[in-house]
Amino acid sequence: MSLVEPVPGEPAAVADCGSERALVVADYHAGIEAGLRYERGVELRSNADARRGRLRALRDRVSPDRVVVLGDLVHRIGDPDRGERDEVAALLDALAVPLTLVPGNHDGGVADAYDRIDVADAGGLRLGNVGFVHGHTWPDRAVLGAATVCMGHEHPQVRLEDEVGGGRVEKAWLRGRLRVGPFADRFGVAPESLGWGDPELVVFPAFNDRSGGTWINVDGRDFLSPFLPAGLDGDAEAYLLDGTRLGSYRRV
Repeated sequence: MSLVEPVPGEPAAVADCGSERALVVADYHAGIEAGLRYERGVELRSNADARRGRLRALRDRVSPDRVVVLGDLVHRIGDPDRGERDEVAALLDALAVPLTLVPGNHDGGVADAYDRIDVADAGGLRLGNVGFVHGHTWPDRAVLGAATVCMGHEHPQVRLEDEVGGGRVEKAWLRGRLRVGPFADRFGVAPESLGWGDPELVVFPAFNDRSGGTWINVDGRDFLSPFLPAGLDGDAEAYLLDGTRLGSYRRV
């Protein structure tokens, strides 16, 4: 059985971290509606209550020991504004289990704003044999010694077309082995000196429904992470939230 098992139908997974079980999500983006207003002039009613309700329902469904967020808990880059602070505070109250954040590129002020959140280093965190990163920076070497590495940041999606040219975009999981070469080059060591765990990479779909994403099966759409796609085996596969296996993400 895999150390990281998606929750059917949801952009979330349960990770077996040895001494505890973690509910893992990525890219919550609290306060995104305010961000869309000042970034793009888009007016949307806040979906904070629904986001919180979805994550609380997942907590009730899987009974984790902790929640791990793979970066971008908040949307605003820099210090969270009042709306984000209120949303995150309400979320922490609702979850009633420890929350660990692997900070992403949007989380610069989170550590100072919330003393109830365990904030890891930007290079990632390892719990048992599972590593956790956001994906906007290269992982720490300790993370690469895990059997499975979980990351967010990309918000992976696939564009699907039918026989008559109709199309739709759906959230997707991306899973495949990491390649040791790019990481050994990054750290300037021989591959055998890296402490490599031959990890499977699990790229999480975004938890937030309003955050867009990377179309991983469309030519010309670049990955955001500095180690993708070079660090990912070419046979990596895409899966829909319902578990449908789409095969190699390059040929979906």
